[in-house]
Amino acid sequence: MTRVGRATMMAVAACAWLCAGAGSVGAEVRELTTKAGGTTVHYKVVLPNGYDPAKTYPALLTFGGGPQTMRTVDNDLARNFRAEAETRGYIVISPAAPDGDLFFERGVRIFPEFLTQMLENYRIEGRRFHVAGPSNGGIAAFHVAARFPEYFRSVTAFPGYLWQPSTSKLQALEGICVFAYVGEHDDYRWHDEMKREVEYLRSRGTLARYSEEKGQPHRIATLAGAQAGRLFEGFELARKGCRPGQATATVP
Repeated sequence: MTRVGRATMMAVAACAWLCAGAGSVGAEVRELTTKAGGTTVHYKVVLPNGYDPAKTYPALLTFGGGPQTMRTVDNDLARNFRAEAETRGYIVISPAAPDGDLFFERGVRIFPEFLTQMLENYRIEGRRFHVAGPSNGGIAAFHVAARFPEYFRSVTAFPGYLWQPSTSKLQALEGICVFAYVGEHDDYRWHDEMKREVEYLRSRGTLARYSEEKGQPHRIATLAGAQAGRLFEGFELARKGCRPGQATATVP
């Protein structure tokens, strides 16, 4: 697919994602602001039940779908992450795109400074994050993890793939668990690209799994609400290790 074609597809996906998520904002979480990469970053943090700043917690960096605004941050936290994080004991950190720049484009400039700040602010298990997101958020998750692999334990995209993929970017993900989900009826047809990347990583000895969600469109309901725990089961696998023999071999 050409870069122009991808850009057009992303614009359409952004509109669809924003409209589909309207009205789904959940309960309140902390809203904070910092400076990173020479710009102001607005972000939200979900802390687990009984949070103790003296204790260490697994941490999840999430990116919103569509335009990656604070509105989509709110929607995706409520739909996919907040409830499970609170009960399972995860910290979730979710930034909005700085100045409207998507995180797989100019928005990536806030990293790794933003990550080092979060490591200073919270006691994070292994000083590494799980990173996840839907649609544009999944693309951003792959992109940021490939740029700064030393900060990450796992990448989860539902759906998503490497933006402008290359062998060097895929090699950077070796040793990081990858969980890729796509709807059977996804209008944007990301299936082949996602599957190729997963198969490459698996061939290199990485725990990488691809799941085509039966009957699902681009916005996957089988990973939301009461079923959002499936995402966290993947994070739990990654906490055990991302090489053969260190974790089980099935997509949760």
